Amino acid sequence: MTSPLDQKLRIDGPTVITANRLRDGVVIYRTPDGAWATDLADAVVVTTAAQALALLKEAADEGTIAVGPYPAPVVIGDGNRIIPGNLRERIRRSGPTFELPLVAAEL
Repeated sequence: MTSPLDQKLRIDGPTVITANRLRDGVVIYRTPDGAWATDLADAVVVTTAAQALALLKEAADEGTIAVGPYPAPVVIGDGNRIIPGNLRERIRRSGPTFELPLVAAEL
């Protein structure tokens, strides 16, 4: 698979940079100050491929907090609320689309 840094990115609207936290796999988002947050509301929103590539490069150079950073589409809703822009991101943010079976230890 080709790294997003090696691909020609096409950004068609508001986009955030997302990844998974290396230590536990939690979904995280790049923030305006160059950190990572678990809340989509804290993400920096970009609208050009150049901006997205710059954030991806920073994330890739860091390499110790996040794994697999990539650009993800978002929608800006009422009150400037950031909403996942496709089904994949809604699932990543909210979890499985079906109820998981109970683990025997929880019974």
